[in-house]
Amino acid sequence: MSGPPSDDAAAVEESLRQPEAFARLYDQYAKDIHRYAMRRIGAEAADDVTSETFLVAFRARSRFNASAVGARPWLYGIAAKLIGRRRRSEIRMLRAYARTGSDPVVESWVEHADNRVVAQGVQQQLAGALAELSAGDRHVLLLVAWAEFTYREVADALGIPLGTVRSRLNRARRKLRTALGADPALVVDAMEVARNG
Repeated sequence: MSGPPSDDAAAVEESLRQPEAFARLYDQYAKDIHRYAMRRIGAEAADDVTSETFLVAFRARSRFNASAVGARPWLYGIAAKLIGRRRRSEIRMLRAYARTGSDPVVESWVEHADNRVVAQGVQQQLAGALAELSAGDRHVLLLVAWAEFTYREVADALGIPLGTVRSRLNRARRKLRTALGADPALVVDAMEVARNG
Protein backbone atom coordinates (compact mmCIF):
# COMPACT_ATOMS: atom_id res chain seq x y z
CA MET A 1 0.00 0.00 0.00
CA SER A 2 0.97 3.61 -0.32
CA GLY A 3 3.09 5.43 2.22
CA PRO A 4 2.10 8.90 3.35
CA PRO A 5 2.42 11.38 0.46
CA SER A 6 4.76 13.59 2.46
CA ASP A 7 7.09 10.61 3.08
CA ASP A 8 7.19 9.79 -0.64
CA ALA A 9 7.74 13.41 -1.61
CA ALA A 10 10.43 13.76 1.07
CA ALA A 11 12.24 10.66 -0.21
CA VAL A 12 12.17 11.97 -3.78
CA GLU A 13 13.28 15.45 -2.68
CA GLU A 14 16.09 14.07 -0.55
CA SER A 15 17.21 11.80 -3.40
CA LEU A 16 17.97 14.88 -5.49
CA ARG A 17 20.78 15.64 -3.01
CA GLN A 18 21.49 12.10 -1.82
CA PRO A 19 20.56 9.59 -4.54
CA GLU A 20 20.58 6.66 -2.11
CA ALA A 21 17.46 8.10 -0.43
CA PHE A 22 15.47 6.91 -3.44
CA ALA A 23 15.94 3.38 -2.10
CA ARG A 24 13.14 4.10 0.40
CA LEU A 25 10.65 4.18 -2.48
CA TYR A 26 12.06 0.96 -3.85
CA ASP A 27 11.77 -0.70 -0.44
CA GLN A 28 8.20 0.55 -0.08
CA TYR A 29 6.81 -0.31 -3.53
CA ALA A 30 9.03 -2.75 -5.46
CA LYS A 31 7.35 -5.90 -4.15
CA ASP A 32 3.88 -4.66 -5.14
CA ILE A 33 5.04 -3.41 -8.55
CA HIS A 34 6.71 -6.78 -9.19
CA ARG A 35 3.61 -8.75 -8.18
CA TYR A 36 1.42 -6.58 -10.42
CA ALA A 37 3.80 -6.94 -13.39
CA MET A 38 4.18 -10.68 -12.82
CA ARG A 39 0.43 -11.23 -12.97
CA ARG A 40 0.30 -9.30 -16.21
CA ILE A 41 3.36 -10.54 -18.12
CA GLY A 42 5.03 -13.38 -16.21
CA ALA A 43 7.93 -13.73 -13.77
CA GLU A 44 10.85 -13.21 -16.12
CA ALA A 45 9.47 -10.06 -17.73
CA ALA A 46 8.26 -8.76 -14.34
CA ASP A 47 11.82 -8.66 -13.06
CA ASP A 48 12.77 -6.45 -15.99
CA VAL A 49 9.69 -4.23 -15.70
CA THR A 50 10.24 -3.72 -11.98
CA SER A 51 13.87 -2.75 -12.50
CA GLU A 52 13.01 -0.51 -15.43
CA THR A 53 10.19 1.15 -13.47
CA PHE A 54 12.52 2.27 -10.72
CA LEU A 55 15.26 3.24 -13.15
CA VAL A 56 12.83 5.43 -15.13
CA ALA A 57 11.45 6.89 -11.89
CA PHE A 58 14.93 7.61 -10.57
CA ARG A 59 15.92 9.37 -13.77
CA ALA A 60 12.67 11.40 -13.76
CA ARG A 61 12.59 12.12 -10.02
CA SER A 62 13.23 15.82 -10.50
CA ARG A 63 9.86 16.00 -12.30
CA PHE A 64 7.92 14.22 -9.54
CA ASN A 65 4.92 16.25 -8.42
CA ALA A 66 5.54 16.75 -4.68
CA SER A 67 1.87 17.62 -4.16
CA ALA A 68 0.75 14.27 -5.62
CA VAL A 69 -1.13 11.74 -3.52
CA GLY A 70 2.11 9.79 -3.24
CA ALA A 71 4.58 7.94 -5.40
CA ARG A 72 2.43 4.83 -5.81
CA PRO A 73 0.30 6.03 -8.77
CA TRP A 74 3.39 7.53 -10.40
CA LEU A 75 5.31 4.25 -10.14
CA TYR A 76 2.37 2.11 -11.29
CA GLY A 77 1.89 4.50 -14.22
CA ILE A 78 5.49 3.95 -15.27
CA ALA A 79 5.07 0.18 -14.86
CA ALA A 80 1.83 0.21 -16.90
CA LYS A 81 3.57 2.01 -19.75
CA LEU A 82 6.44 -0.47 -19.69
CA ILE A 83 3.98 -3.37 -19.62
CA GLY A 84 2.16 -1.76 -22.54
CA ARG A 85 5.35 -1.99 -24.53
CA ARG A 86 5.36 -5.71 -23.82
CA ARG A 87 1.74 -6.15 -24.88
CA ARG A 88 2.37 -9.38 -26.76
CA SER A 89 3.85 -10.97 -23.63
CA GLU A 90 0.82 -9.94 -21.62
CA ILE A 91 -1.59 -11.36 -24.21
CA ARG A 92 0.37 -14.65 -24.28
CA MET A 93 0.25 -14.79 -20.48
CA LEU A 94 -3.51 -14.17 -20.36
CA ARG A 95 -4.13 -16.78 -23.04
CA ALA A 96 -2.02 -19.27 -21.07
CA TYR A 97 -4.18 -18.53 -18.00
CA ALA A 98 -7.25 -19.09 -20.16
CA ARG A 99 -5.94 -22.47 -21.35
CA THR A 100 -4.58 -23.78 -18.07
CA GLY A 101 -6.52 -21.88 -15.44
CA SER A 102 -3.26 -21.52 -13.53
CA ASP A 103 -2.01 -18.21 -12.16
CA PRO A 104 1.73 -18.64 -11.54
CA VAL A 105 2.06 -15.66 -9.18
CA VAL A 106 0.66 -16.88 -5.90
CA GLU A 107 -1.22 -19.83 -4.58
CA SER A 108 -4.52 -19.22 -6.24
CA TRP A 109 -7.69 -18.19 -4.50
CA VAL A 110 -9.22 -21.00 -6.55
CA GLU A 111 -7.34 -23.57 -4.44
CA HIS A 112 -9.15 -22.29 -1.35
CA ALA A 113 -12.62 -22.03 -2.85
CA ASP A 114 -15.32 -24.47 -1.85
CA ASN A 115 -16.46 -24.78 -5.42
CA ARG A 116 -13.10 -25.25 -7.12
CA VAL A 117 -14.35 -26.43 -10.48
CA VAL A 118 -16.62 -23.42 -10.99
CA ALA A 119 -13.99 -20.98 -9.74
CA GLN A 120 -11.34 -22.47 -12.03
CA GLY A 121 -13.68 -22.13 -14.99
CA VAL A 122 -14.34 -18.51 -14.07
CA GLN A 123 -10.61 -17.82 -13.82
CA GLN A 124 -10.00 -19.32 -17.26
CA GLN A 125 -12.91 -17.39 -18.79
CA LEU A 126 -11.71 -14.21 -17.11
CA ALA A 127 -8.17 -14.58 -18.49
CA GLY A 128 -9.56 -15.10 -21.99
CA ALA A 129 -11.81 -12.06 -21.65
CA LEU A 130 -8.93 -9.93 -20.33
CA ALA A 131 -6.81 -10.90 -23.33
CA GLU A 132 -9.52 -9.51 -25.62
CA LEU A 133 -9.70 -6.08 -23.94
CA SER A 134 -7.85 -3.13 -25.43
CA ALA A 135 -4.62 -2.25 -23.64
CA GLY A 136 -6.14 0.96 -22.24
CA ASP A 137 -9.22 -0.80 -20.87
CA ARG A 138 -7.08 -3.62 -19.44
CA HIS A 139 -4.71 -1.14 -17.72
CA VAL A 140 -7.62 0.63 -16.02
CA LEU A 141 -9.43 -2.55 -14.99
CA LEU A 142 -6.34 -4.27 -13.60
CA LEU A 143 -5.14 -1.21 -11.70
CA VAL A 144 -8.55 -1.14 -10.00
CA ALA A 145 -8.83 -4.93 -9.51
CA TRP A 146 -5.25 -5.98 -8.79
CA ALA A 147 -3.58 -2.84 -7.43
CA GLU A 148 -6.79 -1.64 -5.68
CA PHE A 149 -6.41 1.88 -7.08
CA THR A 150 -9.08 4.51 -6.76
CA TYR A 151 -10.32 6.13 -9.97
CA ARG A 152 -8.21 9.21 -9.14
CA GLU A 153 -5.08 7.07 -8.65
CA VAL A 154 -5.69 5.35 -12.00
CA ALA A 155 -6.09 8.73 -13.69
CA ASP A 156 -2.87 9.95 -12.09
CA ALA A 157 -0.98 6.75 -12.89
CA LEU A 158 -1.97 6.68 -16.56
CA GLY A 159 -2.08 10.43 -17.10
CA ILE A 160 -5.68 10.36 -18.34
CA PRO A 161 -8.79 12.30 -17.29
CA LEU A 162 -11.02 10.90 -14.56
CA GLY A 163 -13.90 10.62 -17.05
CA THR A 164 -11.74 8.43 -19.29
CA VAL A 165 -11.02 6.13 -16.35
CA ARG A 166 -14.75 5.80 -15.70
CA SER A 167 -15.61 5.13 -19.34
CA ARG A 168 -12.79 2.59 -19.81
CA LEU A 169 -13.72 0.77 -16.61
CA ASN A 170 -17.39 0.73 -17.59
CA ARG A 171 -16.54 -0.59 -21.06
CA ALA A 172 -14.20 -3.25 -19.62
CA ARG A 173 -16.81 -4.42 -17.12
CA ARG A 174 -19.47 -4.56 -19.85
CA LYS A 175 -17.17 -6.67 -22.05
CA LEU A 176 -16.42 -8.98 -19.13
CA ARG A 177 -20.14 -9.40 -18.41
CA THR A 178 -20.69 -10.32 -22.05
CA ALA A 179 -17.74 -12.72 -22.14
CA LEU A 180 -18.64 -14.38 -18.83
CA GLY A 181 -22.37 -14.52 -19.39
CA ALA A 182 -25.19 -12.27 -18.26
CA ASP A 183 -25.19 -13.54 -14.66
CA PRO A 184 -23.98 -10.55 -12.57
CA ALA A 185 -22.89 -12.92 -9.79
CA LEU A 186 -20.45 -14.57 -12.19
CA VAL A 187 -18.89 -11.20 -13.01
CA VAL A 188 -18.61 -10.36 -9.29
CA ASP A 189 -17.01 -13.78 -8.65
CA ALA A 190 -14.63 -13.24 -11.57
CA MET A 191 -13.58 -9.84 -10.26
CA GLU A 192 -12.98 -11.42 -6.85
CA VAL A 193 -10.78 -14.04 -8.52
CA ALA A 194 -8.95 -11.25 -10.36
CA ARG A 195 -8.47 -9.30 -7.15
CA ASN A 196 -7.32 -12.21 -4.98
CA GLY A 197 -5.93 -14.66 -7.51
